Amino acid sequence: MNAPTSHQVLEHGGHPMFVVMPFEEYERLIKLTTPKVLGSGNIPLEVAEIALLEDKSLIRAWREHLGLTQEEVATRVGISRGAFAQMEMPGVRTRKATLLKVADALGISLAQLEE
Repeated sequence: MNAPTSHQVLEHGGHPMFVVMPFEEYERLIKLTTPKVLGSGNIPLEVAEIALLEDKSLIRAWREHLGLTQEEVATRVGISRGAFAQMEMPGVRTRKATLLKVADALGISLAQLEE
């Protein structure tokens, strides 16, 4: 008789390929690993990778992740594309009031833009 387990690993050619688990466990794991983007300080892995691996600012990483152009975000913020491009430069310090406008334009929280 097999002892009850919470999951089962299915292999192919000696390599793990799939995991079978109770649905309740799956739902619990999804809740733990799904980023809560709006209204929180959490940053999705994709945004973090753009910022860290490609050495880009969080503003630029978020913009690229959301598929927006500099012109689109600049228009939403009410500034020129050139001024927005300067804000995207790595290491540039942007005033909190301006960061709040950018966060609103991107549909994210201020905490998600603060480095």
